[in-house]
Amino acid sequence: MQLRIVHVTGFEYGGLVSASYNEARMTPQNDASQSVLHSRVDVQPHPWAQTYRDYWGTMVTAFEVLDPHRELTVTATSTVRTHETSPRRTSDSWEELRDPRVTDDLAEFLVADDRVRPPADLAERVHRLAADSGTPAEVAREVCRTIHDEVEYRRGATDVHARAATAWQQRSGVCQDFAHLATGALRSAGIPSRYVSGYLLPRHDPVVGEETHGESHAWVEWWDQGWHAFDPTNDQPPGERHVSVATGRDYGDVRPLSGVYTGAGTSRMFVEVTVTRQA
Repeated sequence: MQLRIVHVTGFEYGGLVSASYNEARMTPQNDASQSVLHSRVDVQPHPWAQTYRDYWGTMVTAFEVLDPHRELTVTATSTVRTHETSPRRTSDSWEELRDPRVTDDLAEFLVADDRVRPPADLAERVHRLAADSGTPAEVAREVCRTIHDEVEYRRGATDVHARAATAWQQRSGVCQDFAHLATGALRSAGIPSRYVSGYLLPRHDPVVGEETHGESHAWVEWWDQGWHAFDPTNDQPPGERHVSVATGRDYGDVRPLSGVYTGAGTSRMFVEVTVTRQA
């Protein structure tokens, strides 16, 4: 598919802001599953800006607005062609994952901190799976299936600051929680994993030219002779309706818009995503 994505986000302030400093991670990636044909990030009021790739490989637009303002609006417009990809080869044993060359290179994707750490009961189930299953790929797939089957997707069940353990305990959450749970559970089994943010076109049969209300989305990738992606919220590998933007240890590394400002004491964030299939 060829998809046009318009992501509008920003802040409305409770008074006059004299300056704001921000980073936007809203530019899709080029990889084996997608090609970026066009991408642009516009900011109002007009800022000073620069782009760079962060430590995790995500394209970042960093900008500062020094004119007094009451609202900040960031509009990212992208055209992306997505591709079906062939399944990658996986290892037949755990020894390859435990090789020091892997554990050293991917050490940051093996640490389960408070945000992604699975609760004790889930961690115990994952450890039993790892002991009983033949390969890391089998464990990873079963972990994602377990989270999909036992956690209900419910809008508003958590917020962006929620920990994975909270979603598991209440058995409800949003895509961020599903990705955090899968990431932490896989790390607890010794499988390097990372958090992926991007977009999802919700309709399975989108009409060419029809604008659709899209969604910011999140899924997981685990390492097994290469990165393997899976969407635990929908219990399927990402496909032509998924567009990846950023990767990191968890949501904190991939926030679409983050920053600081000086001036008014309150702010309200707004977000709107639309996706149009062009071909």
